[in-house]
Amino acid sequence: MVISTAIADAGQALHCTFASRYVRTSLPRFKMPENSIPKDAAYQIINDELMLDGNPRLNLASFVTTWMEPECDKLILSTINKNYVDMDEYPVTTELQNRCVNIIAHLFNAPVKEEEAAVGVGTVGSSEAIMLAGLAFKRQWQNKRKAEGKPYDKPNIVTGANVQVCWEKFARYFEVELKEVKLREGYYVMDPKKAVEMVDENTICVAAILGSTLNGEFEDVKLLNDLLTEKNKETGWGTSIHVDAASGGFIAPFLYPDLEWDFRLPLVKSINVSGHKYGMVYPGIGWVIWRTKEDLPDELIFHINYLGADQPTFTLNFSKGASQIIAQYYQFIRLGFEGYRNIMGNCAENAKVLRGGLEKTGRFEIISKEVGVPLVAFAFKDSKHNVFEISENLRRFGWIVPAYTMAPDAQHIAVLRVVVREDFSRTLAERLLNDILRVLRELDELPPKTVQVKEATVQAADNSADGVVFKKSVRETQEEITRYWRRFVQGKKMNGVC
Repeated sequence: MVISTAIADAGQALHCTFASRYVRTSLPRFKMPENSIPKDAAYQIINDELMLDGNPRLNLASFVTTWMEPECDKLILSTINKNYVDMDEYPVTTELQNRCVNIIAHLFNAPVKEEEAAVGVGTVGSSEAIMLAGLAFKRQWQNKRKAEGKPYDKPNIVTGANVQVCWEKFARYFEVELKEVKLREGYYVMDPKKAVEMVDENTICVAAILGSTLNGEFEDVKLLNDLLTEKNKETGWGTSIHVDAASGGFIAPFLYPDLEWDFRLPLVKSINVSGHKYGMVYPGIGWVIWRTKEDLPDELIFHINYLGADQPTFTLNFSKGASQIIAQYYQFIRLGFEGYRNIMGNCAENAKVLRGGLEKTGRFEIISKEVGVPLVAFAFKDSKHNVFEISENLRRFGWIVPAYTMAPDAQHIAVLRVVVREDFSRTLAERLLNDILRVLRELDELPPKTVQVKEATVQAADNSADGVVFKKSVRETQEEITRYWRRFVQGKKMNGVC
């Protein structure tokens, strides 16, 4: 939910372009109008305002799917009035959700026997999925502590500082201490060794990220599992792992099948994944899968009967549309393993082309890794200009390319990030490269747009009147620019773009 804020100087009336054709009076901006207007007019007024939005296909900030086949669009439109929670009224929709859960569980190598059903649920997105997984870990830990007669009022969770903002939400909303492993320059994901060092008897789980929002890198879940296994043997705590595979869950099985990150690792008890990212469904749909039914406490599941039959439910929200679940099943049967593998491979190739073109300029340092989510994150090498200027100027060509700073303790590094989705073709990648080069040429002709800072002056050793002026290094200047920019977003977590 976005907190609504009225703009004082925006005016109280809404004027439409075609007022002379449809309506003669202005509409109130923040109050419901007294009278009805023609449906054509309502459509036109809203459509005119929406033209000022960015083009979703050129929004390279977002991991979220912006294109689906027309046949799936038809399915979504025909089922948009179905409520997912009415399982008795829409049993086929419920069946399709269960099929999706089992498909994903098998994709993630869950230990599900042939005659068994996998344990999982569809959610609005990975944020809700993470909330549910976190609640399961918290309740499991509390129940164990109660049985041992130990305090259970100070749970904590260990993550990297690069986690998406939904982990902060979980910690704050459900009163769990968030213990973050800080980053460092050149290493922008959670260090498994430091994470395990931070684990104590109150740790409900360690959260690993398969596809960091900041640079797309996969964290080493296998090493984390091995180190945590040794610590559990020493302490008897039995701390487990949750894998936040929001971005990478539909990439790793197809591009890196031998990579061990999923339920093949014994300590991985739950995994979330976003269907509306590389699951290739419009927002919002996510999934959370548990290793076994024992990993999801029964007391978290509610049973209702006022919709026609006994219906188990474990969600934060009750009602929601069923169309995205149906769309997810469409993609699974339409594409199959081969289709997903081809699409992810093509995305990786296009990201490689973009990466190579940026490296040829000699102006950028590539922050992202070749193994990971198909995206390119890159930083400026020099200090004459900064990435925020590039981001701002690229909007002139329609591109939405985010510029942001890394998480603590690497916040002095500012980067640009291009997410390569299915609809980002080779032609668009080459076009983007040309526009970046054009922006660079234009910026090079301008004076440096840096922050005016007072040079540090100290009194000379002989107490003379002349001061000694120290010239800032390239890194110090870049840090100053970054600090200046961060003043405008103070208190906001910058890796929440998804």
